[in-house]
Amino acid sequence: MMSEPIKKISTIQFIAGRILAVWAIIIFTSTMFIAVFFLLPCFFLSEPHVAILHRKVTQTWMRFFLFFIGCRIKIKGAHHFVKGENYVVVCNHNSLMDVPVSTPFMPRANKTIAKVSFSKVPVFGWVYKFGSVLVDRRSDQSRSQSYEEMKSILAVGLDMLIYPEGTRNRTGDPLKSFYDGAFRLAVDTKKRIMPTILFNSKNILPPSPSFCLMPGKIEMHFLPPVSVEGKTSKELKEEVFELMWNYYDKNQALLEGRI
Repeated sequence: MMSEPIKKISTIQFIAGRILAVWAIIIFTSTMFIAVFFLLPCFFLSEPHVAILHRKVTQTWMRFFLFFIGCRIKIKGAHHFVKGENYVVVCNHNSLMDVPVSTPFMPRANKTIAKVSFSKVPVFGWVYKFGSVLVDRRSDQSRSQSYEEMKSILAVGLDMLIYPEGTRNRTGDPLKSFYDGAFRLAVDTKKRIMPTILFNSKNILPPSPSFCLMPGKIEMHFLPPVSVEGKTSKELKEEVFELMWNYYDKNQALLEGRI
């Protein structure tokens, strides 16, 4: 199985990337205040209405943001989302760009699991909180509460988006090893897993060099849902991991023209 090649950038690209990163922060911050204004009703709404409004507002915001930083997003496989059925969506995690594009550009309203620390950032914390189930991973009580909240989110008909790698994949491999949580949640709630792959976000906002943004196209592919029937969470995790690894490996090569 092939590992994703790590792209090298020239000195000129590095300087341009730093300038674009500053520009992106200016655009993100200035437009955030407009988005927050339209999200104020979330303080008075309950689920699933909070998630529905959050997705509509943040999708419009992110389309504007991506346009002005020279990025595009392409969605493939949205037809796999069946009306009347909701899913535990598991997505790979390569870049800080993943969260701003994944939740808003899912085919319908959803929540994602997120670190409680980011919710404390002034103003941005509101946007973050409205779209997330918050967890403090250092606290057993917080992890238990967030797990019950995720089950509640699924119970009201929303999709639950989880990054099973836990943190960004800084290796050259298609995926890092998966944690159990998403798959235990799917088995416990009898919800099918929707494997999701993000391509090229690592090249647009790489972990190294830091604070360096490169224009490009992100692709988000939804794969056919995986049944949980008759499977343990461990079996389900292994099946989805192999499926996502193979899909990423094959299609990353196609997107880069290597095959």
